[in-house]
Amino acid sequence: MQATLLGILGLALLGTLHAQDSIPVQTDFQQDKLTGRWYSVGLASNSNWFKEKRHLMKMCTTIISTTAEGNLEVTSTYPKGDQCVTRNSLYIKTEQPGRFSYTSPRWGSKHNIHVVDTNYEEYALVATQISKGTGSSTMVLLYSRTKELSPERLEMFTQFSREQGLTDDEILILPQTGEAGSTGM
Repeated sequence: MQATLLGILGLALLGTLHAQDSIPVQTDFQQDKLTGRWYSVGLASNSNWFKEKRHLMKMCTTIISTTAEGNLEVTSTYPKGDQCVTRNSLYIKTEQPGRFSYTSPRWGSKHNIHVVDTNYEEYALVATQISKGTGSSTMVLLYSRTKELSPERLEMFTQFSREQGLTDDEILILPQTGEAGSTGM
């Protein structure tokens, strides 16, 4: 009985590790080229908060910088009601370039972040596996250096999100916010 239980747990752990490894990471990832200003153009997720807040979501601005330790400081500013809210996150580098971990101090959720694909000058596709005591979810973000991306890049984001098991109801091209001078972003 105990051997069977250990075997089942081992297979479950192997499945979890395999799921994390099934998300690709940018070949020859160059972290310094990822730094700077990005706009979140697309967001896909099967989490409950996304389903509840989807209709309120808008494009946000994200600044990525490298810390002295080689981690990523990610600062996102997004509209909430009639004001702008800023959230700072520290993505801890892992042994695999292009892969990071983050633990939410607010929710206690653990994030396994993969920079899937980027050309550094136009777009970055980022996938995150999120695990929390209540279960797990997937999130895919499409960043752009400008507020608009080509239909081909948007389709790439949509197709990759579907490959991660997300449905069309869970995939959103974010509406643009106002210009920097009018909203503070």
